[in-house]
Amino acid sequence: MMENDALLLAKIDSPEDLRQLSVEELDALAEEIRRLIISTVASNGGHLAPSLGAVELALVLHYVFDTPSDKIIWDVGHQAYAHKIITGRRDTFGTLRKLGGVAPFPRREESPYDAFGVGHSSTSISAGSGIAEARCIIGGDYKVVCVIGDGSMTSGLAYEGLNWSGDREKDLIIVLNDNEMSISPNVGAMSSYLNRIMTGQHFVKMKAGILNFLRTIPGVGEQMVRITKQAEESLKAFIVPGMLFEEMGFRYVGPLEGHRIDYLIKNFRNIKTLKGPVLVHVVTKKGKGYAFAENDPSSFHGIGPFYIDTGKPLATGGPPSYTDIFGRIMIRLAEENPSVVAITAAMSSGTGLDEFSRRFPQRFYDVGIAEQHGVAFAAGLAAEGVVPVVAIYSTFLQRAYDQVLHDVCLQNLPVTFALDRAGIVGEDGATHQGLFDLAYLRSIPNLVVMAPKDENELQHMLFTAVSLGGPAAVRYPRGRGLGVPIDERLKKIDIGRGEVLREGSDAVALAIGSTVYPALEAAERLAAEGIEIAVVNCRFVKPLDEELLCRWALESGRVVTAEENVLMGGFGSAVLELFQERGVAPTRMVRLGIDDRFVEHGSQKELRRRYGLDADGIYRAVMTVMDGA
Repeated sequence: MMENDALLLAKIDSPEDLRQLSVEELDALAEEIRRLIISTVASNGGHLAPSLGAVELALVLHYVFDTPSDKIIWDVGHQAYAHKIITGRRDTFGTLRKLGGVAPFPRREESPYDAFGVGHSSTSISAGSGIAEARCIIGGDYKVVCVIGDGSMTSGLAYEGLNWSGDREKDLIIVLNDNEMSISPNVGAMSSYLNRIMTGQHFVKMKAGILNFLRTIPGVGEQMVRITKQAEESLKAFIVPGMLFEEMGFRYVGPLEGHRIDYLIKNFRNIKTLKGPVLVHVVTKKGKGYAFAENDPSSFHGIGPFYIDTGKPLATGGPPSYTDIFGRIMIRLAEENPSVVAITAAMSSGTGLDEFSRRFPQRFYDVGIAEQHGVAFAAGLAAEGVVPVVAIYSTFLQRAYDQVLHDVCLQNLPVTFALDRAGIVGEDGATHQGLFDLAYLRSIPNLVVMAPKDENELQHMLFTAVSLGGPAAVRYPRGRGLGVPIDERLKKIDIGRGEVLREGSDAVALAIGSTVYPALEAAERLAAEGIEIAVVNCRFVKPLDEELLCRWALESGRVVTAEENVLMGGFGSAVLELFQERGVAPTRMVRLGIDDRFVEHGSQKELRRRYGLDADGIYRAVMTVMDGA
């Protein structure tokens, strides 16, 4: 963005600066912020459409509320780019999602204005309820505002939070950012007018006075109060769609037009004075201000770098992604087996199932942001002979751990889990890295856990999984495949059988999934230096190929394990446990993986280099086990 295009924004270093502006200046500032968001996401990638839709909302919340004393919790954080820009991160916003740069989601460590760290959906209401309760315990009079939307209300966790906070009757403001429904101008104008009246202090005091007066009338007072309340609720039910929230204990306000800064300021100033739990329904347009995102908000929800003038992605060509291969194989499996169905949790496009949903609409289920329901639902299908494939990102399957264990594996039901974005995911950072699934799945009885070395092996593993007759998980990485030839005929892989890709007597690299080809590359470099190492594609984390792994460990005496997963409880731990049980004691052993930490944002290449999970890292690990040989 050119410097002369951001004259107002250049003056905004904090919300305190924001509060010095007029409404007209805020409107102009919103457009400057949109231009900065578009140019930054076009370069870096990110969550474009939801953040464009919430610019005015972010400005108004910081304009009306006394942040950071008042707390704003952004659910997921997809909408929070404007919030970041006006809270001291304007000059560094160009580093968004880059290694060492601005985090992709709100983070407590990054700014005092980030009241709660987020990244996974539907946590804001529960977290805000806790913050409001803490305010009462430790003393304070600050406001707590939870901004939730962008599909997050499809999650049961959101309703658990509503159920709790509505009953507690503590001061809490929930802003429902509705960017899916439209609202006609007439309804919007009437709604805005009514809400300004119904949230105004005069109305609130007058209503309380009338009700108190009616209660004093002997004999009929309480009955008249009930009739008056019923009349009010009937009026609200006729004009606004908020009765569900009213029944849960919230005062409902809305819908408000989310891009009218003057309306929003007037209403939020009134709302700020209300006591008890309040739900404010704000209607915004996803992708606002960028035509391509407005017309196709799903594609521009989370997007890689793109050309601003065309909306087309910068990266074109190359092999298909693992996600694309998964989608194609699912169609093929469904064609061959009428019992195969696909389940996803609000990620049809992200998991590669769009074409499947068009080809087999009666065999495709999008359960919304409800991973727990999705897995239990799959268990029910499997109990009656259906073959469900549950496609969920690795980081989101964590939310359904109990259902995987209790509803699927305990009953030994044939559900296949397709874990997309497993391993190092990259720029979305710590909340999205898929680095825990091997550890949290391998301890569960009855579950087979496997990871392909490339996209061709992925299709065979999926075929194996749906043919297994029991629970299985296939985890595969984000990004493009390696461009290997794709076999025309699907074949089953023997359960618990690895494959030796290269022989060598000096050491052995036991690799799983995305670390296999880097291990082969490292082996080529070592061979040029006269060091011959074996490379085993282990394929299975559970069950391990015990005979193969023990034999090569004993023959070489030097072992390197490599995995894109946390070391604690992961693949390398499984190998160590095997060696201990079998009395195998290698001379030297190094486990490569992620130590006891969360991995932050950066490109996959940068992060793999940092944590030694590329060819260079495996090369160094082999040299370590060779040291002193």
